[in-house]
Amino acid sequence: MAHDLTKSNQLKERAKKAIPHLTGTFSRAAPAFIEGVYPVYVQSANGSHFIDVDGNDFLDYLCGIGPITLGYNYKPVNDAIIDQLKSGILFSLPHPLEVETSELMLQTIPHAELVKFEKSGSNAVTGAVRAARHITKRDKIAYCGSGGVWHDWQAAMVSRDGGVPFFNRDLIKIFEYNDISGLEQIFEDNPEEIAAIVLEPTVYQKPSNDFLINVRKIADSNNSLLILDEIVTGFRFSLQGGQKYFNIKGDMVCFGKGMGNGLPISAITGPAEFMKAFDELWVSSTNNSETLSLAGTKAVITEMKEKNTISKCWENGIKLFEGWNKITDSYNLNAKMIGYPIRMKLECYDTKNQPSDSLKGLFLQEMVKRGIFMSPGVVFHSFSHTMDDIDFTLSNLESVCKFISEKISNEDYSSHLEGSLPKTIWTMKIPPTKNKK
Repeated sequence: MAHDLTKSNQLKERAKKAIPHLTGTFSRAAPAFIEGVYPVYVQSANGSHFIDVDGNDFLDYLCGIGPITLGYNYKPVNDAIIDQLKSGILFSLPHPLEVETSELMLQTIPHAELVKFEKSGSNAVTGAVRAARHITKRDKIAYCGSGGVWHDWQAAMVSRDGGVPFFNRDLIKIFEYNDISGLEQIFEDNPEEIAAIVLEPTVYQKPSNDFLINVRKIADSNNSLLILDEIVTGFRFSLQGGQKYFNIKGDMVCFGKGMGNGLPISAITGPAEFMKAFDELWVSSTNNSETLSLAGTKAVITEMKEKNTISKCWENGIKLFEGWNKITDSYNLNAKMIGYPIRMKLECYDTKNQPSDSLKGLFLQEMVKRGIFMSPGVVFHSFSHTMDDIDFTLSNLESVCKFISEKISNEDYSSHLEGSLPKTIWTMKIPPTKNKK
């Protein structure tokens, strides 16, 4: 069942001589997967599938690392882009689409009175951080999330921090999800110094003990802003984002990924009292008003509203999430999906209940050999994924579990790996703050 990867490997060799780390995104590069087994280059995609440069077809559960919420090559979005392309991409003055798409965002997102478009999630969250520092006249940030905002203020916390000025490490304080005492300790250690709490509403954990409510209270009682990083949760958990799903109000809320179905666009939203800060700050870029992304995003949000796409994604996700865990349970394999049916992750453990990278690698290898592309990290799906896709996935999972149960003894998973285990892209460098009492 191994795929021919001749052209993929040829392109990889060419890239080694032309591109640092093979590609512009670490988590897309060959070492992020089972190198030697996984395809390396894609040629085209449609719906829930992509075809690699060697002509192999894969059912995709990474969805462009999250942005593909409706599906690849999605016709209403494509049509909007093509129609706008005939009129132009970028102009010397603003285009009406900027106003129209802004109004649509404001009609959709809770508590949003103004919106500012950017081109990446990193830019949006960094812009919100800068505004918070300007508003509060403070410099320090309390942060809880999965990373992914790769500008100096945040990259200071991770292993790939070369070139980040050392002082940035003193300006970011990390706390863990559901650890409200750790956040309280940050404010106790840094009185009247925290400009903002930057928080992902969730990664994989469920909030417990009124965690999100208490984060909001701590921000208010300390005159700090609460910035919600909804680059992933936005337009995936709910059309109104994590604010609606978790019933938490952000002072500024940042969106990206799914709002554009693959287009380079992000947004900062919030009440006018905070968003007016952007009248005074140099947070600006030539391409922020580029019209193809605005036209496509307008079409994405309209399609989500009219077809209730997110509800279908939840329905399919529940079937995948519960079906996966039921099948692996039946074979006594501790290879479970965790998180949410809309954003899940595969975790594997050995019989001593220790994390097993080799078991996970074997699952990923055997699934991709059967035409199902999953990443070592997050598992996403889109509106274009069908119940037949889920059935196909679970049927193949059954055969993988059977293979592992029958062919492998004494948990010797690594000897059956045909490629290299995924390389770690980054690690946390700054430890989370803990309560000192």
